Amino acid sequence: MRFVLDNSVAMRWLFGDGSTSDQAYADHVLQVLQDEGNAAVVPGIWPLEVGNVMVRAEARQLLSEARSAEFLGTVQEMAIEVDSRTASHALADTLQLARRFKLSSYDAAYLELALRQGLGLATLDADLRRATAQAGAPLV
Repeated sequence: MRFVLDNSVAMRWLFGDGSTSDQAYADHVLQVLQDEGNAAVVPGIWPLEVGNVMVRAEARQLLSEARSAEFLGTVQEMAIEVDSRTASHALADTLQLARRFKLSSYDAAYLELALRQGLGLATLDADLRRATAQAGAPLV
């Protein structure tokens, strides 16, 4: 099974915070990803989003550089593929999805990827979950 992985889920793996239901969902997605033959796809912006969250948390002393490095090592071993075509859709399909569903262009990039590749989307973002359902894409 392949699916699109939103940063909101990956950050629950790093921080272990959020509601009990959010953490349970993130744990479920992690288990799905770790199952044999499963893989996640992320838009080209995903590594920048991950890095931004980590550097901001480090600056606020919520996260150590050592923990960031440990997390990155773990993530790099996972079956996560970065989509190389995100940018080529940014000012067309992604922009239209952002407008249609009142999403940030960053969130719309996840939806665009899910729609383009016909994949389910794993996200904890309420607006993105709503837009995904309205667009007819499955949620993981």
